[in-house]
Amino acid sequence: MSDQEYMQLALEEAIKGCGWVNPNPMVGAVIVKDGNIIGKGYHQKYGELHAERNALAACSVDPKGATIYVTLEPCCHWGKTPPCTDAIIASGIAKVVFGTKDPHSLVAGKGIKILKQHGIEVTAGVLEDKCQQLNEVFFHYIRHKTPFVVIKYAMTIDGKTATVTGKSQWITGEAARRHVHGLRHRYSAIMVGVGTVIADDPMLNCRLPNSKNPVRIICDTNLRIPLNAKVVQTANEITTFIATSANDSEKITALKEKNINIISVPAKNGHINLQQLMTILGEKSIDSIILEGGATLHAAALESGIVSKVMAYIAPKIFGGEKAKSAVGGKGIDDPGQAYQLSNGKITQFDQDILLEYTLKRGE
Repeated sequence: MSDQEYMQLALEEAIKGCGWVNPNPMVGAVIVKDGNIIGKGYHQKYGELHAERNALAACSVDPKGATIYVTLEPCCHWGKTPPCTDAIIASGIAKVVFGTKDPHSLVAGKGIKILKQHGIEVTAGVLEDKCQQLNEVFFHYIRHKTPFVVIKYAMTIDGKTATVTGKSQWITGEAARRHVHGLRHRYSAIMVGVGTVIADDPMLNCRLPNSKNPVRIICDTNLRIPLNAKVVQTANEITTFIATSANDSEKITALKEKNINIISVPAKNGHINLQQLMTILGEKSIDSIILEGGATLHAAALESGIVSKVMAYIAPKIFGGEKAKSAVGGKGIDDPGQAYQLSNGKITQFDQDILLEYTLKRGE
């Protein structure tokens, strides 16, 4: 097998940690000796051993003289666990092949340097694009200290997210909806506007087996959320934040008694200052957010520049109606040349529904 094939196996290991390792990266490792795979492992959960140490522990024979394939540059600093470079050096591994460098300031090439100083051969950049794409959330979070924000919505082929009466369940089929719950598991948090809570009273949880619920974030500028809303009543089960600019001490006290976490954020143009909110959430180790808000919140998120990715599920249905809602509201643009530019398109089909994924171009 080639280096690329072994790295692909390491990537398949890494994805097993999806949703469990945030804000750490997903990392997989494969150890090969004399043409045989003798150990595999991945970072299973935040705070637990990293992929390299798990792969070494799984080795069926002595790894001395072997090659380890790992999707991310081995760490060389103490965090929740000891440095992986120490374990590699102690094991007698002769060669390290990794996918992409770690942008963390405590690593960032230092791991490579330490390994080489101990006589270990190092090869970098194998399936680099795939390894970077796997951890797009981690790379964004490390570089910007704010969450990676994904706008997600479902719409009909004529661009409607609800009928003229406001009904939207269900636009897409079961397979697409199941995929959405996979996103809720993968990303650290889910964010909606209070209008969505008032209109739909959603749980905003993940309903897949062997999964975790995302942290729930409600943008509620004027603190209109009902105390009997499901997200309020279940806040003792799922971590829930309400971001508000209101100073209603009585309502705030009542919400805190329900185990709601209040984030005070100043208003900007009549709405929550989303840029400031992202800074606060980043400081709380929330590395990623799936934004399932309505048209108003989507527009505000785009205008504030916090969006990194757009995911649109398109169903083969037509609702029609001049007043039926679309995915993005706000004032809109005057000229097509002012449009938000998207790139790196990816298309996935779920039965008859289609998912379009794009990254948002910055500075355009």
